[in-house]
Amino acid sequence: MEIYIGADHRGFRMKNDLLLWFHNHGYQVTDIGGHKEDPEDNYPEYAELLAEAVAQDPENRRGILLCGSGAGMAIAANKVKGIRAALIHDARIAKSARNDDNINVLALGADFVSSDTAEQVIQAFLKTPFSGADKHVKRIGQIAKMEGK
Repeated sequence: MEIYIGADHRGFRMKNDLLLWFHNHGYQVTDIGGHKEDPEDNYPEYAELLAEAVAQDPENRRGILLCGSGAGMAIAANKVKGIRAALIHDARIAKSARNDDNINVLALGADFVSSDTAEQVIQAFLKTPFSGADKHVKRIGQIAKMEGK
């Protein structure tokens, strides 16, 4: 699995903490930016870069986006076809979202979660497989049809 991470200025510090955590746990991660804490940057540019990378192989790539609330990143990432992004601040919900909805992008609100909680959510996101249950496949197919409208 390929992992991508991106953050605006409000998620920048947590992103750097998480990059160290990933490294210490043997994960290889591609950092799509921001590469400096710039209060003038805008989250949609990072969401788009990451979402486009994940959309090239959405079943084998995962993305993690951070901004202040996480909401903006999730909204922006979901504009890219093939992306199923969710704002999640709880490991149980991350497991459910992977199992049922096969999310491929996780958005976190750096202003609302600790690094420890973010790590727990990310572990659940990365380690939980999609169930492949017929009802979930059907629902994801319905979502994909909506993307084509």
